[in-house]
Parts: sequence; structure tokens; C-alpha cells
Amino acid sequence: MILIVLGRTLELARDRLPTLFASGWGYMLLLLALNVAISARLLPDTGFTTGSYMTEPITDVSDEGRREAALRMLAIVANVIAGFSIGVAYLRRILLGRREFVLAFGARNLRVGWKIVLLALIGVLMLAPMMLGSALLATATGPLGALVFFASPFVVLMLVQRLSLVLPAAALDDPMTLGTSWRLTRGMGIAVALAALVISFAVLVACGLWWGAVALTGELARLFLPELLSPQTAVSALRGVGILRSALLPAGIMVLATWLFSSLHATSYALARERFVTEVGLRRQEVERAEAARERARTHAARRAVSSVVGLGRDRARD
Repeated sequence: MILIVLGRTLELARDRLPTLFASGWGYMLLLLALNVAISARLLPDTGFTTGSYMTEPITDVSDEGRREAALRMLAIVANVIAGFSIGVAYLRRILLGRREFVLAFGARNLRVGWKIVLLALIGVLMLAPMMLGSALLATATGPLGALVFFASPFVVLMLVQRLSLVLPAAALDDPMTLGTSWRLTRGMGIAVALAALVISFAVLVACGLWWGAVALTGELARLFLPELLSPQTAVSALRGVGILRSALLPAGIMVLATWLFSSLHATSYALARERFVTEVGLRRQEVERAEAARERARTHAARRAVSSVVGLGRDRARD
């Protein structure tokens, strides 16, 4: 099952990359413009030491430093909003064939944003006690507690991924609840979680490559522009390159993460809602395997419920 989810996700991401730009170019330009404006506001005379305002350490503890920190937090929120708005447009173009206004934003986007926050809160509320409990267990049992400690994030990822179908559902105006998402992913939880783990690694690799490419371009500009331009013009040009590099890093990372995770959500959603199997390139036998996995999980749960009831009845009879 993991190979189906992962394989179709990567194929969908590859085949629908033009769709990502066709559906989200408006928000991509807005995202770039936002980061350019903030980069120009925060760029020091010596340039960003880390390449971008988003990763630059804040050492100023004065009011100016606090204003910079607040501006950076607002920038993170704005980047996330633009990112999931791109994801909404991308999912609707793939699964529904809808061509929305390039900067469409409304109740649908707010629902998606709220469910992202809700899933994040659920993840934190599950992870915190698990990490604390495993840390306490490690003091008593040693290696076993350490194993539980390191396994906790994956367990939480699996549980949250089983609930995450509400994100593509909200983008498609499907009133799916957390309970419905949990039920539809029965038998696929480990496969979806492993796929999410691999996609997370792919996002890290893609973002690292993007970071390297942008940084290399900036270094080449720093080396060659002073040789090609007059000193005053070169200073202005290098400042512009620094601003653009600072803006491209967070904007590109947000687009890459949105592209890959939205492709994963589209694939998982299509496995649950079979009417979308054609849009994401799933084969009928793959959908049937997913349904068989859900049926096995339902049967196993029913048998456990029956066994517990029978066992309880026997205990009462002996009493």
C-alpha cells in the first residue's frame, strides 16, 4: 500500500507541475512581492549573513529588534496563508477541473486554514504527553524509553495523517469531519504516514537544492557584477540581488512544500473518495486494494469488539 500512495503521489507531482503554476501563479507572484518588500525593509548594509531575512538571527534587543521579530512572525503567517491558498487552487484544478480567480480567497480558504491549525494543535497535544511519558520511561528502563521517545513523532504523524483528509476535503467543499477521515483511512494509516515521512524528506532535499541554487546565484553575482559594472551601479545591483535572493528562498520553499504535500493529499483523498481516481492517475486495482485494506481493518476491529464483549460476559458468568 505504501508503494501505491508514494508512487502515485510522486507521479502526480511530476505530471501536474505545470498545473501548479497555472493555478497558483497569482499567489506565487504575491508571495514573491511580499518577501521582496520585507527583505528590502530588513536588509542591513552588509547584507544578510544567512542569505534571507527569514533565517537571519535577531541580536538587537531594543524596540527595533522587537519590531523586526514581529514583522518576521507576520511574514511567516502571510507565507503560510499564501502557500495553502496555492494548494487550494492546485487541488481544485486537479480534482474538479476548476479555474478559479488567480487571487481567489474566501470562506473556503479560511476553512482550510482553520483545519491546518486544528491538526497542528492535535499533533502538539498528542506529542507533548507522549514525549514526556517516554522521557520518564527512559529514566527507568533506559533503551526502551529512548526507543519510545524517538518513535513518538512517527506515531503522532500517523495519527494526524489519518485525520488530514479534512484538508483536501475543505478545499473541495466536502463537509468531511475528523471522524469520517479517520474511518476512511482505516487500514491505510501506516502507508499514508510512511508516505508522508518520505515526502517530508523529499521536501527537505528539494528545499536544500533550492537554497543551494539561490545561494550560488547570489555568490556568482557578487563575484562578477563588480567587474562588469561601475562601482556605484554595482553596489545598487548587489543590493537588489541580496533582496531578491532573500525573497526567493522562503517563497520557493513554501511553493515546493505546497506542491509535494498537496499532491500527497490529492492521492490520499482520491483513495478515499473513489470518484476522483482518474484525476490523480490511480488504477482500479489500486483502489480495490485500498478498499480491501479498509475492510480488513474493519473486520479486525469488529472481531476485537466481539471478543471483548464475549470475554466480559464470561467474566460476569464466573462471578
